[in-house]
Amino acid sequence: MFVDAPLRRTQVDVGGSPVVGGEVQQAPHALGAVLGGSAVQGRATSASDLDVAILLPDSDSSRREIIRHDGRLAELFLHTVTDVPEFFQWDRARRRGTVLFIYAEGLPLTDPHGYLARTRDKARAVLAAGPPALTPAEWEHGRYVLTCYMDDLLDTSPADRYEQLSIADHTLREAAHLLSAHHSAWTGIGKWLPRRLLSADPERGKSLLDGHQAVAERADPMALATAVKQVLDLLGGPLREGYSHPSLFLQHGSNLAGVFAVQRTPSFEGLLGLDRATGWVLRPTS
Repeated sequence: MFVDAPLRRTQVDVGGSPVVGGEVQQAPHALGAVLGGSAVQGRATSASDLDVAILLPDSDSSRREIIRHDGRLAELFLHTVTDVPEFFQWDRARRRGTVLFIYAEGLPLTDPHGYLARTRDKARAVLAAGPPALTPAEWEHGRYVLTCYMDDLLDTSPADRYEQLSIADHTLREAAHLLSAHHSAWTGIGKWLPRRLLSADPERGKSLLDGHQAVAERADPMALATAVKQVLDLLGGPLREGYSHPSLFLQHGSNLAGVFAVQRTPSFEGLLGLDRATGWVLRPTS
């Protein structure tokens, strides 16, 4: 892969194969480009895709593209200089910081005018500030949802493997989200979930991951449920009766009227139509 002149070439080794920043060919007027993700961390394989952030002049447009170059997939995050601050705030609000980490920790491919260096400094400042804190309502909602998942996990028969595995996945994701938030740490999805989780809390994070593995390999939910209980205890304990959530009408407007009758009910197990995440029952009006 080669960068169009006059951009300088930077060669890196990914999964045993030399790679040069040719993804910038997709944006020949790029003001800067940086390679991030597994390729920079030395965890990439020959099948790994490449994560590349590219700075564009304001005459261009911000976008996200997936390309294939020399047989390798590359995910391009293209942003104009003016759009970068707003996008960084959006990335921070998601609590993942995906592109923030690419800029802050990635390997520069080209920076002919210094725009990339300044953008990397901004990304590092945002990362240093950490993700936004959860609101009291978000903490309470998270505790309730995680409690529901823990109860469902223990209540589901190992014979119902599809259900058990699905619940275990949701349980791990919610627990990781709350535990990371407790430490004011960044979270992730996919392969980045265990990486960020172990970085935020090595001991409790490993307990959650080991418990999830036990469900997958042995259909045994106890280790995961125990690890979840430890996380909940950090946050004030399990939350069941007494939990309250705003009306769906207040959240989504009156466009639901005439489609569903919305009724607040106790959290009775097995109640048809109960949304475990909200405690509301949606019943058709006819």
